Amino acid sequence: MSANLHTLISSSVQGLGLELVEIERSAGGLLRVTIDHPWEAGQEELLINVEDCERVTRQLQYVLEVEGVDYKRLEVASPGIDRPLLNERDFERFMGEMVDLTLKAPIGSDATSNGLGAVNANRKKFRGALGKSESGGWQIVLENEAAKPLKPGAKVSKKKLAQPALVMGFVLDELSVARLAPIVDFKGRRKGAPADGNELN
Repeated sequence: MSANLHTLISSSVQGLGLELVEIERSAGGLLRVTIDHPWEAGQEELLINVEDCERVTRQLQYVLEVEGVDYKRLEVASPGIDRPLLNERDFERFMGEMVDLTLKAPIGSDATSNGLGAVNANRKKFRGALGKSESGGWQIVLENEAAKPLKPGAKVSKKKLAQPALVMGFVLDELSVARLAPIVDFKGRRKGAPADGNELN
């Protein structure tokens, strides 16, 4: 993905009062653009609808043709339930949500000294509730493995059930990937999840 293409698409989306979340290009010529409404603390959440996707599609079709960008199909959509978290503002926006994090490097052999003695030192992927740490950085409260649904007849020791919640602190530079955890309610979608996007050839 060239920096010029990212800048071109981002500027076009922003010109329509929206923001670019993600761009993906597939080997088959698909150009997928994910958009969202800008977020400000204290303001009501606005969800992307089909009309928003259609407006961006029309604008991008024109701009990409003028700039001679090679693609076979353009798809403009709203963020899914596994929305990527790309910057400090995204982390502020989704505080309290369950997130999936992948570290650039394993937590290392000093895991015990970091309060993560129950976590494999070679582990890079974590899921937990996002929050602010007392030091002013970020943290997640890791999922309690013992609290997950068990297969019929399976047992968990009282010792494991009694383990305290584990908290992992981090800074954004340590992350390779951060996304909302794809957790849905009984209706089959995340509470407040946006509508499906729009695809035009």
